[in-house]
Amino acid sequence: MIHEVDEVLRRLLTGGALAGSGVEIAFEAPTRDWAARRNNPTVDCYLYDIREDTTRRERGALPVRNEQGVTVGRRRPPRWFRLAYLVTAWTKRPQDEHRMLSAVLATLLPRELLPPDELTGSLAELGLTVPLSVASLSMEARSTAELWSALGGELKPSVDVVVTVPMPSFPDYDAGPPVTELGVQVRGLDGTLADAPERHLPRRPLSRSVAE
Repeated sequence: MIHEVDEVLRRLLTGGALAGSGVEIAFEAPTRDWAARRNNPTVDCYLYDIREDTTRRERGALPVRNEQGVTVGRRRPPRWFRLAYLVTAWTKRPQDEHRMLSAVLATLLPRELLPPDELTGSLAELGLTVPLSVASLSMEARSTAELWSALGGELKPSVDVVVTVPMPSFPDYDAGPPVTELGVQVRGLDGTLADAPERHLPRRPLSRSVAE
């Protein structure tokens, strides 16, 4: 799931305001050693924090329907996780880095919600819209100074990007076949079964709203 989010970010950045610029997209920790090896302009998206968004947790099970609308299985709701990225620009001049960060903002700010057709792999198969937050003050992330201290580097302009993605927590399980008829057998006044044979009555289908 995480590698699929990496690929989504790569596609967004290379196809947005940075398209045709020759800027590389990396996902490595921006340490001193890594920075010293940079020869080309680079936008680095370092994944530094992963935590569950418990406000989105759901209970129960969701129906899985076939093409005829019949429930053939049950699916537990996915668990949602917030993936926090530290996005930085690396080149020879600070002015160029600022232009690159401006291009990152121009590309990602309009994309607050990512539809399934812009996702990939298992994310796309779930058919859910994925929220994307850019430079939000409400983000539950570590302090910037603490993060750069842990990386062993000098403080640098950065943009926090958080992608909240669903992840299936349990496998699907099958549901029993739909009931098509009801069996009725009459008991006598003494509680014993009467001699009448069991009668089978066709079950009238419920409307979809009631069946759900």
